[in-house]
Amino acid sequence: MTTPHTSRVRAGVVGATGYGGLELVRLLAAHPAVELTYLAGSKDGGPDFTEWFPHLAGVIEAPLHAFDPAACAERCDAVFVALPSGASGQVAAELWERGRRVIDLSGDLRVPADLYRAWYKREPVDPAVQTAAVYGLPEWHRDRIAEATLVANPGCYATAILLGLLPLAVAGWLSPAHPVLVDAKSGVTGAGRTPTLNTHLGELYENFFPYKVGAHQHTPEIEQELGRHVEAKVLLTTQLLPVARGIYAVSYVTLDRAADVGQVYALYRETYKHAPFVRVHAPGRVPQMKHVRGSNFCDIGLFVDERTGVVQVFSVIDNLTKGAAGQAVQNFNLMHGLPETMGLAGGPMFP
Repeated sequence: MTTPHTSRVRAGVVGATGYGGLELVRLLAAHPAVELTYLAGSKDGGPDFTEWFPHLAGVIEAPLHAFDPAACAERCDAVFVALPSGASGQVAAELWERGRRVIDLSGDLRVPADLYRAWYKREPVDPAVQTAAVYGLPEWHRDRIAEATLVANPGCYATAILLGLLPLAVAGWLSPAHPVLVDAKSGVTGAGRTPTLNTHLGELYENFFPYKVGAHQHTPEIEQELGRHVEAKVLLTTQLLPVARGIYAVSYVTLDRAADVGQVYALYRETYKHAPFVRVHAPGRVPQMKHVRGSNFCDIGLFVDERTGVVQVFSVIDNLTKGAAGQAVQNFNLMHGLPETMGLAGGPMFP
C-alpha cells in the first residue's frame, strides 16, 4: 500500500494505463523511496485507479487523472512518461522545462532529429531537448545518468541487443567490415494495448511472423551506441511471438581476431562484474525467456563458431521490465542517489 512519507520522492506516471505504465505502477507502489502522487493515462480519470485495473487492488489506492501538466509538476518531483512515441517526448519536455526530473520511455528523445525523422516518420521534439537527454542504459552510462535530469529510456529490443553486443564493441573485437545480423523476437505486449489486426488473438495465436522488416525504429539507437566504440551497421529482423511478454535476441557477430568461447566468456564476465542485473551464462548454456520473466535481469549466453569465426550472442529480457519499466526505475534510482537495485530485487517468475 502506498502511504505518504517525508523521505520519499514524489513520483508520477503519465501513461499509467498502458502496459509499460502499468508495470511502472506495480514496481513503484512497492518502492521504499517512492510516494506515488500522480497517475494519468488515456482514460478519462476517475476516483480510483483500481476501478480500471482491479489486479492492483490492495497494492495502490490513487485516483486516475486526465493529464494536466501544471498539476503533475506541482504534485511530483520526478515523472515517468510512458506515452506512445510522437506524444511522449512533448510531455516529457514540458515537465522537464518545469523543473522536474523526467524519464521518457518512448523513442522520442533517443536519437537526433535527422535520425528520428528518417526512422519514426514524424517531426521530432525540440532538438535542444533531445540533446539534453541522457541515453538511459545504466550498465554503460551510469555516471551520466546519476547527473541527469532528463533520461531517454532505451527501447526494449535495443536494451537486449546492446547489452549483448557492447562488450565486443568496446573491446575492439567486433569487425567493422561485416554487418551485425540480429534476429530478435518479442512478446505481443511490446505492441502496446491498442489492438491491431496482427495482435488480435485469432491472428497471432499459433502463429509467428516478422514485422517492420528493415525498418524497425530501434535500429538507429543500437547503431548510435555501438558507434561510440566501433563503426557498425546492424541488420535487425524483429519477429512477433504468440506470448505476452519477453524478448529473445540472437546477434551474429564476426570477430576481427581468433577467439574461443572461453575467452569471450571471460570478456563478458569481466565487463559485467559490477552490473547487478546482467547475468552471463557459462559456456554450453543459453538463456530462456522464462529465466527473466517479470524481472529486471538480462541473461546472456555465448557460442563461438570457430569454423566461421562468428560469435552468437543470446540475450533475453522481459520487455516490460528490463526493456521498459524496470530499467526506468533503475535510472530513477541512479538519478536520486539510491541503490541501483532498490525496488527491483525480486526474482523472475517461473514457470
